[in-house]
Amino acid sequence: MKVAIVIFDGVQALDVAGPLDVFAEANTILSEQQKYEVSLVGPRSGNVTCSNGMQLSVPYGYADIDTQWDLLLVAGGPQLPDAHPSGEFLTWLQKQALHAKRFGSVCNGAFVLAHAGLLDGKEVTTHWADAGRLAQEFPQVSVQPDKIFVRDGRLITSAGVTAGIDLCLSLIAEDWGHELAVHVAKRLVVYIQREGGQSQYSPYIGTGSGRDEDPIIRKVHRYVTEHITDALSIEQLAGAVAVSRRTFSRLFAKYAKVTPSVFVEQVRVDSARKLLEDTDAPLKTVAFKCGFRSATHMRTTFSRRLDVTPKQYRQRFRGGVDTDKEPRVENGANMQVSFQGLAHL
Repeated sequence: MKVAIVIFDGVQALDVAGPLDVFAEANTILSEQQKYEVSLVGPRSGNVTCSNGMQLSVPYGYADIDTQWDLLLVAGGPQLPDAHPSGEFLTWLQKQALHAKRFGSVCNGAFVLAHAGLLDGKEVTTHWADAGRLAQEFPQVSVQPDKIFVRDGRLITSAGVTAGIDLCLSLIAEDWGHELAVHVAKRLVVYIQREGGQSQYSPYIGTGSGRDEDPIIRKVHRYVTEHITDALSIEQLAGAVAVSRRTFSRLFAKYAKVTPSVFVEQVRVDSARKLLEDTDAPLKTVAFKCGFRSATHMRTTFSRRLDVTPKQYRQRFRGGVDTDKEPRVENGANMQVSFQGLAHL
């Protein structure tokens, strides 16, 4: 099974190493006829320097190779959203993707596919920090910012960095069954399918860090934080910044890009995340201090916004994780549950 990973100077090392190790571990079990033949393809043959300074040896430049791939993946890198691939390379990529059985990207490698027109009309994901920009620059693409990876026909895209491992584990399960994917996950000491989406890894709402942000939004954020246990209304928020409700609604929609109620809820979730990470306070206490009606209300909100419960969030991001609560990948029943939705991805 032939796999190409397209890389370039400044590529994120883990975007390459993660998939390489997944396929390498699978190859220790697969027969010679089944093994993944992984090739690194660069702008030219020779060495490529990763963003962390590591050197990768690339045997093929894209102009030197014309193969029908079973899987073609474009890796990402910190500077990739600002890159402008050459027309010659994009033409090559279009041709390769057309004939590949599957193609996709790791992290913000999605930008390269977008420049080639390969994401038009498709559902995709990318690193949470780049999802907004991808959606803005390529409005014909349906960006799913909270997904770990997304499957749309032959196209597979993944979230940031280590999500390339999740993506490749799912492909191994698709190719050779759940048991092999579980074996690889155990060898790499990773979740066979991690809980939740990207939102749980994103930073808290900013408070004016140099972005194009109206002062009213910063004032509202500060006011909500200081009065987080209040039942906050639009009238109360407008009064806090001394503007009419109509003016407040207009400015908020322009700069915050969400409704005031959604903004308030996100501030409450962020405050709860901070307490869950930094303290051992009971969930009831966290809910009360962050303005939720109850621990059940907080749990419902977390599940809807982050796709994890507060308890799961604390176990994941606070020291002293209760390892007895982690998924047991060696159990066949759990393995089946983990992949029951695979056919629909």
